[in-house]
Amino acid sequence: MEVAAELAGLVIVVLIVMAVARRLDWSAPLCLVAVGVAASYVPGLPNYELDPEVVLVGLLPPLLYSASVQTSLIAFRKLRGPIVLLSVGLVVFTAFGVGLVAWAVIPGLPLAAGIALGAVVAPPDAVAASVVARRVGMPRKLVRLLEGESLFNDAAALVALRTAIAAIAGSISLWQVGLDFVLAAAVGVLVGFLVGTLVSFVRTRLDEPVTDTALSFAVPFAAYLLAEIAHGSGVLAVVVAGLILGHTAPRVQSGPARLASRLNWQTVQFLLENIVFLLIGLQLRRIISEVAETGLPFWELIGICLAVLAATIVTRVLWLLGIGMAKRVLHRFHVDHRVTVWPWRYTAVIAWAGMRGVVTLAAAFVLPADTPQRAVLVLAAFVVVAGTLVVQGMTLPPLIRRLRLPRPDPAEDALQEAAVLNDMTRVALAKLAELQTDDDPPEIVQRLRNRLQDRADSAWEQLGRQSALAETPTDAYRRLRLQLLETEREEFIRARDRGTADDDVLRRVLARLDIEESMLDREDEEPLDGEGRELSTPVATGGSCKHLKHEWQDIEPSSPDTCQACVAEGATWVHLRVCAKCGNVGCCDSSPGKHATQHFHDTRHPVMVSFEPGESWRWCFVDNQLG
Repeated sequence: MEVAAELAGLVIVVLIVMAVARRLDWSAPLCLVAVGVAASYVPGLPNYELDPEVVLVGLLPPLLYSASVQTSLIAFRKLRGPIVLLSVGLVVFTAFGVGLVAWAVIPGLPLAAGIALGAVVAPPDAVAASVVARRVGMPRKLVRLLEGESLFNDAAALVALRTAIAAIAGSISLWQVGLDFVLAAAVGVLVGFLVGTLVSFVRTRLDEPVTDTALSFAVPFAAYLLAEIAHGSGVLAVVVAGLILGHTAPRVQSGPARLASRLNWQTVQFLLENIVFLLIGLQLRRIISEVAETGLPFWELIGICLAVLAATIVTRVLWLLGIGMAKRVLHRFHVDHRVTVWPWRYTAVIAWAGMRGVVTLAAAFVLPADTPQRAVLVLAAFVVVAGTLVVQGMTLPPLIRRLRLPRPDPAEDALQEAAVLNDMTRVALAKLAELQTDDDPPEIVQRLRNRLQDRADSAWEQLGRQSALAETPTDAYRRLRLQLLETEREEFIRARDRGTADDDVLRRVLARLDIEESMLDREDEEPLDGEGRELSTPVATGGSCKHLKHEWQDIEPSSPDTCQACVAEGATWVHLRVCAKCGNVGCCDSSPGKHATQHFHDTRHPVMVSFEPGESWRWCFVDNQLG
């Protein structure tokens, strides 16, 4: 009963603090830690001890799995070089750098114990960095790099910590350190690959979304425990398994199973990651009581903690600056043409995005009880967690704004979405033509064609938001359909209250309404308007053909802001397109007349350009290619 009440209390506090932090636009992790610190001194409050085994086995695997299963394996491959440099190279550099500082400032501390502290504070927290990054609109490449780093640096840090603890107990040679690290990584990767492959195979045999989701809950713990039993890195096994399962999900999972799994894991991730920050704050009272027994003067403890915090921040900055300088030298002297030199603004943000979290504090409690100055090391680790959340967490958003890093462009996202849906619609219509037989009712075939075309058209309509058009056809459909759904739901409630249908039937009907409403509701998306930006085709999305490569001359448009064919017919249009060859202005395919496409069929002029304000993307009608 007490345990249930305590868990419920933690969840309620998390929900309240999160709501207040979002309303005031404050850092949620920092607010949770602050509330936890204050609550730790409330008389009569239960003493929540952050058991390292609970964190490393109970909390860390599901948190890492929920992050890795949402990480693109393709994007990870593109960034594998920088990720390795941060998650392995920087961890080792931080462990030794902080270790030397701790060895110098903590009386009677062996160097091995200092390096153990360095390994403890080495891994930045995935949650803290990504929350700040997404809130202020950091470029997605940097977000993926930080998330990729945080997925793998925990494994490197825990292996380094294990090695340092062994060195505290006795002598250990350098080759043994390297061999231990390589073996742990290899076993972890192998176990993660086997678990991910096996679960992917099993998923192809599962039909029930509930069973599939239940299986996913077991994956992180199975991968972690199997790897640890085999003396490998359990963290690395969880990450690899998550990457594989996230990559294979579109092939092996059904739509309902993916939807159920995604919603359930979002809930689990939200609760775990925020409860963890609250628990971090609740540890302060226990840590202070243990440090008081060391007898070290108060001001000396402050100096030690500030020195460790400064070393943790500075080592990351030095490592990033060194890597940036090395890349520029290699690029300048053409030593390696594959080297990508990032802008210095990107390097500055990555260097400052080093907030620590739960893994640091849990790893500190893993230190053996007989470790010299253990209480001081744990206090230093806590100060690093709290200090980086305050110093870096609070200054990172203004730094990103000051450096004017490019935010993800919702209009560019909409263009990419429209291009993908257009290709999907094209191949689906071609497949429908193959599948159609004389026995298939023509009205059914036409309904399928309309549904496919409407989906593609609605994606294109998300563009052109800087035009004078007040509402696109899809917007009008969504507005009216949501109102109708509300009316249908009211009738459903009346039928339920009258008891005119069985409960199972009613649940199926409500599920249909909910699914349709979730497909219609786009209120949470970012607006596509943007002053001063020109929407062109992203490099990753744009293709090429002989028509798009052709250097079209600037032609005077046939009309400054109207589709003359629509005016002649007394019709309206949604968005405008201009022919790259003759300058004819016609309406898009979401418009009733579809005059831009009609112009192509009449003249065979292959390329049109968006004629909407702030847009310059092109389309080849011949090759169905966005360019």
